[in-house]
Amino acid sequence: MAFSLKSQFTKMERGLRKRFGRDISTPKTRRHAWWHFQILDHAFLRVWWWNLEEIAPGVWRSNQPSQARIKRYREMGIRTIINLRGKRKHSPYLFEEEACAKEGLILEDITLSARSLASRKDLLGLIEIMRNAEKPMLLHCKSGADRAGFASALYLAIVEGRPLPEARKHLHWRYLHLPGGDTDILDHVLDSYEAETAQEPMSLEAWITTRYDAARLTESWKATRK
Repeated sequence: MAFSLKSQFTKMERGLRKRFGRDISTPKTRRHAWWHFQILDHAFLRVWWWNLEEIAPGVWRSNQPSQARIKRYREMGIRTIINLRGKRKHSPYLFEEEACAKEGLILEDITLSARSLASRKDLLGLIEIMRNAEKPMLLHCKSGADRAGFASALYLAIVEGRPLPEARKHLHWRYLHLPGGDTDILDHVLDSYEAETAQEPMSLEAWITTRYDAARLTESWKATRK
């Protein structure tokens, strides 16, 4: 019974996500998109909770910002926002795109998932964006927990040259990256890098360029969960 109710609720929520929040061009659709953002994207939970931290000089991580917060970021001196949720025509992105244009900020978009691995091409694209972005910059996902933590670890290890044990501290429960779930697949990438280069040292960027394979790593991660 409980499973059935949960399934019905999930189906209803997905339907609402598809029906609303795709347009902010008129007062009516904008109002619908605002409610979509607040309720279905959980923006109301992020009003005071930003999950904000400076991970390196001029480099910040956070959860999904509102328009008001993007204005605040501009006042803080932020020049570039890296959106790890991808360029999706839903309320979070539409409001973010509009706010960045209004505040004169650069918006970079790349799609990462918290529960599945990005392609090698996308990871190398992210590294290039982070390396070349105008600073100060901020990277974010939805909650600022998993994708933002993984990107922060990559930035620190690859761009800043920090030791991996230090960099991977950004995948931690204090940011709400919780152990034991599907998001552990992100930790598995770094675990695999350490294991595969223990005898033959190689930089993380070189390993991603030459050895990273999303399908292979996904299968090896699944094997650890049996």
